[in-house]
Amino acid sequence: MESHATRLTQAHIHLDRLTHNLRLIAGEAPGALLWPVVKANAYGHGAQIVARHLVESGHRTLCVADVAEAMELKDASIDASYIVLSATLPEHSEALVANGFEVVVCTRDMVEALARESKKAQREISLHVKVDTGMGRIGIRPDDVSAFLAHCREFPTLRVRGLMSHFPRADEADKTYSIEQLKRFNRIVEATKDQGIEVYHMANSAAIFDLPDSHFDAVRPGIAIYGLRPSTDIANPKVGELRPVLELKSRITFLKEVPQGHGLSYGHAAHTARASLIATVPAGYGDGVSRGLSNDIDMLIRGTRCSQIGNVTMDMSLVDVTALRGQVKIGDEATLIGRDGTEEITADELAAKLGTINYEIVTRIGQRVPRVAVGN
Repeated sequence: MESHATRLTQAHIHLDRLTHNLRLIAGEAPGALLWPVVKANAYGHGAQIVARHLVESGHRTLCVADVAEAMELKDASIDASYIVLSATLPEHSEALVANGFEVVVCTRDMVEALARESKKAQREISLHVKVDTGMGRIGIRPDDVSAFLAHCREFPTLRVRGLMSHFPRADEADKTYSIEQLKRFNRIVEATKDQGIEVYHMANSAAIFDLPDSHFDAVRPGIAIYGLRPSTDIANPKVGELRPVLELKSRITFLKEVPQGHGLSYGHAAHTARASLIATVPAGYGDGVSRGLSNDIDMLIRGTRCSQIGNVTMDMSLVDVTALRGQVKIGDEATLIGRDGTEEITADELAAKLGTINYEIVTRIGQRVPRVAVGN
């Protein structure tokens, strides 16, 4: 998404930090291929900006959630191999084959649909067979792997390039379940290593840092490439060297002196405790600032934490800048996520206030917010 000068609320995407994070992750998984995940608009960071930088940095395989995400990047002339991670339907097979995407499969119907389309197109298609070793989401059962691979081999235009699984609890301090899950996958690897599988892959961001035995031939880092911790329970101290790629910035558009006891915003959910200077910032829940954060967050203005006050509205939020009276002015920058001077507001801080995870904070940033590449 391109920058729009008229949009005062922008997400700044620091490409130098993205590069730093990728190098850090690669150092934690030496010898493994690095397949970055750019699904959900690159976790809210702007898929085209991120994917283009990844490809220019030498990363030739990218993971997406669905066909539409892969097509959007291909149509933007971002030349990469795309692995479609989510389960797809037979109706998607024509587009998958026509575009040469690599497909994660876990049903025979999908295998057969891809076989028909690839035969018609006279084009080989690469598959990654998903095995459910404990996620409980998509994937075939471990004891079905042999028969499923045999079925795939019945079709000469299909090539099973990868065999994969996924961790549901690798970000927890207690790795007992993940270690058992890894043992299940290792048994599958041993049973299939003579069946032409090119790449075994399982590790997500948490496993890259905390489960080195899970790296196999390739790893699929997601949240970590964006400089965010998979959780606070990661034991590997190197996770502390990740640098947040995204900053969410806006600007003050209005300043108003109001008396003590003045009601603010919809529902008058807050009243001023004293005569106050209130700033209006054009960032609201239409931009991804949850209404559930009302009266519970700060913004950084002139390097100072200032309390947001009143209900967050669709397009605007109010901030108490009384402490900056005589210094603050219309047009000043307001930081919702990021650093200003010695102060910093993180996605983790906002997530804790909402009782959610940092993934949700960044992925919910609205589409109307321009993603602006900086620090290239």
